[in-house]
Amino acid sequence: MSGPTTGSLTTSIPTRWHHRFDPRPGLRRVRDSGIAIVQIVVAATLAYWFAAAVLGHPTPLLAATVTVSSLGLVRDARPVRVVETIFGMLVGILVAELLLMLVGSGVWQLALSVTFALVIARFLSPKPSFAIAAAIQSIIVMALPVGVPFVRLLDGIVGGVAALLVTSLIPRNPLREAARAAESAFVDFADAANTIMQSLHRGSRIRAERGLEKARALQPGIDAWGASIESGLAVARISPFTRARAVELRRHERVHGALDLATRNLRVIARRALYLMDDGQSRPVVADIIGEILRGADVIRGSIADIALELQAREHLIAVAAHLDPREVVPDGSLGEQNLVAALRPLVVDLLVAAGMTHADARAAVPRI
Repeated sequence: MSGPTTGSLTTSIPTRWHHRFDPRPGLRRVRDSGIAIVQIVVAATLAYWFAAAVLGHPTPLLAATVTVSSLGLVRDARPVRVVETIFGMLVGILVAELLLMLVGSGVWQLALSVTFALVIARFLSPKPSFAIAAAIQSIIVMALPVGVPFVRLLDGIVGGVAALLVTSLIPRNPLREAARAAESAFVDFADAANTIMQSLHRGSRIRAERGLEKARALQPGIDAWGASIESGLAVARISPFTRARAVELRRHERVHGALDLATRNLRVIARRALYLMDDGQSRPVVADIIGEILRGADVIRGSIADIALELQAREHLIAVAAHLDPREVVPDGSLGEQNLVAALRPLVVDLLVAAGMTHADARAAVPRI
C-alpha cells in the first residue's frame, strides 16, 4: 500500500510545481524590456571603454554605473528624466570628491558625505529619486577612493553622455509603449462602464458600488498612458529614428485627453447610478444606452491601431448622441433617472472627440435640452 502512495506523491509534486510556475509573465517582461536592455548594455560598455581606453582611468566604475542608473528599465525614458538622474548622481560624486580632499575617507566621513549629498540634493530637487541617486554615488566614491581627485566625476560625466547618446541613437519604441498603455486604459474603462451597466440591468446596489470603485481606480492607467506619450514625444524630438512617429503620438495625445475627461464623467455616472440603486429597480433602457456607448468606445480602442476605424466610431456615437434627450429616453422617469441620462451626454461628447471630432461638432451632435 505504501508503494502507490509514494508514487502518487512523487508525481503530484512536479504537477503542483508546473501549475504554480508560469514562465510567460517573465518572458513578456524580458521581451518588453528588450530595447531598454540593449540601451543599458551598449551605454555602459561604451562609457567604460572610453574612460578606460581613451582617458586611461584604471577603474572607471562610475562611468558604467551612471549609465545603468540613469537609463533604467522604467517606462519613462524622457531625455529630461535621464538628465535629471545624471545630474543627481554627479552632485553626489562631487560632494564625495570634495569631502575626500578635505577630511579623507572612513566611516564617519562616509556618513558625512551621505548627509551632505542628501541635504544638497533635496534642496536642488523635489524628487526623492534625485536625492537617492546622489547618496548612492557618494557612497561609491567614499568606499572606493582613488589617488587622483575628480577622476570619478569625469567618469560620471562620460557615463551621462553615453546614456544620452544611446537614448537618441537606440531609442525605445514610443508607439509600442503608448499603444500598450492605451489598450490597458480602454480595457479598464470598459470594465468599469460594463459593471455600471450590469448594475442598472439588475437593479443591484452591490454592482453599482463595484462600478464606482472601478471608475475611481481608472486614473493611474490614464496617467501611465499620458507618461508614455510624453516620453515618446520627448525622445522623438531628439532622435532621428523616431521623429516620424510624432504624428501618431500626437493622435494618442488627443485620444488620451478625451478619455481622461470621459473617465471623470464616468465617475459622475457611477455615483448617480449608485444613488438610483437604493430602490433596487432595474433601468434596462439606460443600461442599453450605456452598452451602445461602450460599443463606440471599443471601436475607438481599435482605432488606436487602425485610424480608419475612427469614422465608424464617430458614426456609431453620433447615432447614440442623437437620442440622448432625457425627456425622450425616460419620459416618465424620476428626476434622478433623467439626471443619469443627462450625465451620459458629456461622456458621449468626450468619446466623439476621441474619435476625431472637434469639441464644437461633438457638442452639436447632442440634442439641446
